[in-house]
Amino acid sequence: MARIELQTISKAYGSVEVMRDINLTIEDGEFIVLVGPSGCGKSTLLRMIAGLEPITGGEFRIDGKRMNEVPPRDRDMAMVFQSYALYPHMDVARNMGFSLEIRKSATEERVSKVEAAAKTLGLTDLTKRLPKALSGGQRQRVAMGRAIVRDPSAFLFDEPLSNLDAALRVEMRLEIARLHQRLAATMIYVTHDQVEALTLADRIVVLNAGDIQQVGTPLELYERPANKFVAQFIGSPTMNILSVEQSGRGVQLKDGTVLQLTNGSDKSSARELGVRPEHLNVVTPEKAHLSGVAELVEHLGSDTNIHAKVPGVGQVLVRQHGHFPLKAGEPVDIALDLEKAHLFDADGRRLAA
Repeated sequence: MARIELQTISKAYGSVEVMRDINLTIEDGEFIVLVGPSGCGKSTLLRMIAGLEPITGGEFRIDGKRMNEVPPRDRDMAMVFQSYALYPHMDVARNMGFSLEIRKSATEERVSKVEAAAKTLGLTDLTKRLPKALSGGQRQRVAMGRAIVRDPSAFLFDEPLSNLDAALRVEMRLEIARLHQRLAATMIYVTHDQVEALTLADRIVVLNAGDIQQVGTPLELYERPANKFVAQFIGSPTMNILSVEQSGRGVQLKDGTVLQLTNGSDKSSARELGVRPEHLNVVTPEKAHLSGVAELVEHLGSDTNIHAKVPGVGQVLVRQHGHFPLKAGEPVDIALDLEKAHLFDADGRRLAA
């Protein structure tokens, strides 16, 4: 296992700086997920940790030892890529044990490690099959098994589930969570899917345009986002953002509605109000903060998403649990859970209560 430290790490391609001042400590046995939009630098950061990309500046350490110049093969890390990259002419067992084979490990050791990994991943009955006879999920398990047999100090995952369909992603997400529980290994996982991040991570690192926006547990990022970017990136459907200005102890929306907030935030610098769709409710007119018209109603079975247009305010998304009997074109009255609302200043920073 490994404790990984990144201090003021930067990455540049010529004169173009793509990552800057990355400071992060990953504890031994921790499951860290790197998330962010395409182009934010999450895969680049993972590749620098693996040694596949040179580090431009800063210091990278494993268990206190500087590793900047250490080649990938000597970093004792195993990487699982988005592509399975299995040898088509080798069966499952040989694919999993090939890294040990080229290191000239003893046959008994190789067979023992492959059998143990296959048992862990539920591949025992498939070890004689070729990759072409496997499903996508089974191929990804073989790729994970290839990493496990090396018994590395850390596992690196680069969007390993993005090639799978929705049902297989759920299955493999559960498989990876179980794997972490069994091995208690340090794992760093890159994804653009915030559902994967929220369900797998001990801590999440949110990246944007080469900078770390926030590091915290899934619940911390959901309940106390550092800024508007994190607030809108974490949580599905995305958070509603409404323009406001201070009004007494509360804030005023563009349509003139005054919302009385009881938290201690500095409302004088508030420019936007954020509230998650699940923290809005359809109510009777006398209890409503907002009134509008439902433009689109999505009946999802477990939930109903109501896309409403509120005059003077704009689009608002309301999420109601279960089936809600509302049709597009019908009026809708909405109340906000003000205790769970967030205020942001002109720079997008969240105003702490």
